[in-house]
Amino acid sequence: MTSRPARIVFMGTPLFAAPSLRALIEGHHVVAVVTQPDKPRGRGLDTVPSPVKELATSKAIPVLEPTKLRDESFIHQLKVLAPEVIVVVAYGKILPRSILALPPGGCVNLHASLLPKYRGAAPINRAIINGEKETGNCTMLMDEGMDTGDVLLCERVPIGGDDTAEDLFKTLSTKGADLLRVTIDRLIEGSITPTPQDDSKATYAPMLKKEDGRIDWGKSAADIKNHLRGLYPWPGAFTAWKGTLKVHKGRVADAEFQSGAEPGTIIEVTKEGILVACGMGVFEITELQPENKKRMSAADFIKGYRLSKGERFA
Repeated sequence: MTSRPARIVFMGTPLFAAPSLRALIEGHHVVAVVTQPDKPRGRGLDTVPSPVKELATSKAIPVLEPTKLRDESFIHQLKVLAPEVIVVVAYGKILPRSILALPPGGCVNLHASLLPKYRGAAPINRAIINGEKETGNCTMLMDEGMDTGDVLLCERVPIGGDDTAEDLFKTLSTKGADLLRVTIDRLIEGSITPTPQDDSKATYAPMLKKEDGRIDWGKSAADIKNHLRGLYPWPGAFTAWKGTLKVHKGRVADAEFQSGAEPGTIIEVTKEGILVACGMGVFEITELQPENKKRMSAADFIKGYRLSKGERFA
């Protein structure tokens, strides 16, 4: 670790960013935290602080919650804080040029993919949905583009065959904090060389919407499993059967078997699960949730609902 702590302004919002803030607090001087304003959540719409704000408050670090990053009073506050580096981890807004140019050491971002692959808001989810076997974290010097800045350091992380987005978020969040700490140490020491990205190899990971959860039974059973894993826990995978039926867990029962039935057709109902014809292969639903009901195993669902071979999920 560098012997000279850096003056840092940290910008982040969700739980993913909290380990990174904690790591920087331990080795550097975090002079302020910038996070998204508190938002109402839950049925009671109670105002809840972001995980990053909660951590900063517990460490007596000043918290700024601007509604507009271009606001002159906010820019003035940043200038007064005089950070050497601004660190950004899942903040949730694009930084304007006036902020990017402010710290002498630049603005450093932690991004959960192996750049230039999966630039954008949902790199973890999209990697799993697309069946990737590995992903990772990269730190970069931010510019005005969408995750297009020069890369500082990267670390590869394997994706297990049953890993969900929730699992991978936790892994990359923890490992990313370590990578970020090393990045800032080396940046302050002057022992790191930024590397331009190859834009020709870039792919995009757009923000998820609820409708992205709809299962396309015309895809292969393997693709459907990846779909479930990549969208768990939000927005979650779903299909239509007497309303919206959420599908939480399942497995590839057969990767290549072709029943001749239309995709989405139930070809067998067993004590353990529901076998569904896919564009290629057969997928077995093992855990699901009927509309306005609790989550349950397929075995319990089968006991309480009339479900017959030949019916079709839409």
